[in-house]
Amino acid sequence: MYKSLAEFIAKLESAGELVRISTPVTSELEIAEITDRMVKTEGGGKALLFENTDKGFPVLTNLYGSERRMAMALGVEQLSDISERFDNLIGTVTSPKESLVDKLRLLPLLGEASKWFPLKKRGRGACQQVVLEGEAANLSLLPILKCWPHDGGRFVTLPMVHTADPVTGIRNVGMYRMQVFDDHTTGMHWHRHKTGARHYEGYKAQGRRMPVAVAIGGDPVYAYSATAPVPDNIDEYLLAGLLRGEPVRLVKCVTNDIYVPEDCDFVIEGYVDPSEEKVLEGDFGDHTGFYSLTDYYPKFHITAITHRRDAVYPATIVGIPPQEDAYIAMATERIFLAPIRLVMQPEVEDMYMPSAGTQHNITIISMRQLYERQASKVALGLWGAGQMMFNKYLLLTPASTNVRTTKELARLMRNCDLNKSLIRSEGIYDVLDHATATCGFGGKVALDLTNITEREQKATFNSELLPEGVDAKSTLLEEWSTLLLFADNDLEINLSEVAKTSDCNYIVIFDKRANALTPNELLWLGAANTEPTRDISLHGSTLVVDARAKRPKANGKNPSRWPNIVTADEATIALVDKKWSDYGIGEFIPSSSKHFSALKLSEGAEWSK
Repeated sequence: MYKSLAEFIAKLESAGELVRISTPVTSELEIAEITDRMVKTEGGGKALLFENTDKGFPVLTNLYGSERRMAMALGVEQLSDISERFDNLIGTVTSPKESLVDKLRLLPLLGEASKWFPLKKRGRGACQQVVLEGEAANLSLLPILKCWPHDGGRFVTLPMVHTADPVTGIRNVGMYRMQVFDDHTTGMHWHRHKTGARHYEGYKAQGRRMPVAVAIGGDPVYAYSATAPVPDNIDEYLLAGLLRGEPVRLVKCVTNDIYVPEDCDFVIEGYVDPSEEKVLEGDFGDHTGFYSLTDYYPKFHITAITHRRDAVYPATIVGIPPQEDAYIAMATERIFLAPIRLVMQPEVEDMYMPSAGTQHNITIISMRQLYERQASKVALGLWGAGQMMFNKYLLLTPASTNVRTTKELARLMRNCDLNKSLIRSEGIYDVLDHATATCGFGGKVALDLTNITEREQKATFNSELLPEGVDAKSTLLEEWSTLLLFADNDLEINLSEVAKTSDCNYIVIFDKRANALTPNELLWLGAANTEPTRDISLHGSTLVVDARAKRPKANGKNPSRWPNIVTADEATIALVDKKWSDYGIGEFIPSSSKHFSALKLSEGAEWSK
């Protein structure tokens, strides 16, 4: 694999996957706006290396932002090679071994597996060529990005946060954003469902300070492994070793006993004191496409910063999809499909998480059906498993389905009998989901499309029957049996009466300000803005979805706060427009923020009354 991030950069450049930008740029808003334009081009565009930043260190963005670069980061030609490798590995281990010869054939595999475990080395690593301790360990030296205008500050967005279980000592490496509060402290965004939060509670119970180390850069497989849904108490560097075919070599930090990859670019060392009050963190333009609003999280105290002499600072931005995280999710689909089949749901053949679902909201499964209503078993099983517990909308299709082709999915949904196919449940949500009134909990919906029969159906609607103030689009009516309606947010609509205006399977109501969005953008907005228990109802054979923004606290069913979408400010857009030819990126790419700005409900991160 790669001995350094610089080696990966050289590989990207030789493959024509990197653009160097020598024009001076600022880490506050400008880099993020350039990157957002690039990642939204077809196929994810190119990786960007900003060589002349306001902090001295170069900044690398969009390094994972295409299917090809994601494959390169994992050391394969294409991502399908990953799933084939894992299928073969698991198949070899789990197949019956009836003879001594069969069992002996496993020995080479066991020998290879021993190479995947991380190794501790003596002395210092390349990541400790420069050591800054105490007051010299100043976060203002690093080109930490402020990505969006209403962010609470600068955020470290690709940190590999190392903690250890206070009882077992087992390491966890997770990716949790870190807001810079001052030169020597940051927030530590540990969600209640994450391993880092569990370790924090363990140290709190023992009355001990919690040592923490944050690695940045190095072999790109490290950061991927930190994002991967590895089971609790399984070392992420074991996965990294498996993917890279050799062990991750670790060195001890300078001011605590945590071990980090010796070849990474930066290490931020320190501690969290659980006896301290949590601090207000946020707002932050998040991967949902909306701001995640302020909340209380632990404070991280910096004791040392170490780095390579030739360090490059990697960063990612998140926001309205598609973004770089969509390609990271592609890899996760391939890598974890085989374990899902082995451990949880052997019926599952393929899995797809479209970028419009921002990883958790929408998942499409193809599965083998051996008995009636088997899809219910699969849906409920997946909703209780690992990070799939955060899923909100699930489509279950026959084994023969290509889950990545819209034509086949449209046929299934068009012919679906919703009175038989609808599966409802409730469960855990990602705490970043803004649509639910109960943080971290809400409704879930699945459609069983595994036993669909072709039927004669011509979807129609009568515009004269629509309530006053409601506009309609029939562009998806024929192919998807879906009618799109647009109405003011506060307009009271009788959903049962609306269902009578058409003969179709689905009616989705959006805010009028969303009228200019594409179908894929509407899919993102609809999945993000809905909580199925409150917003989805079946009227006869028509499913009606109210995907409008929900006024905070209204009706006793809405959230207490509602965030704005994430867009760049006009000054940053104008700056990047003016400097575009200087960047040397190529043909002008307009800001996507102009397209989405109509969705803003008010100024600021939060919808204010």
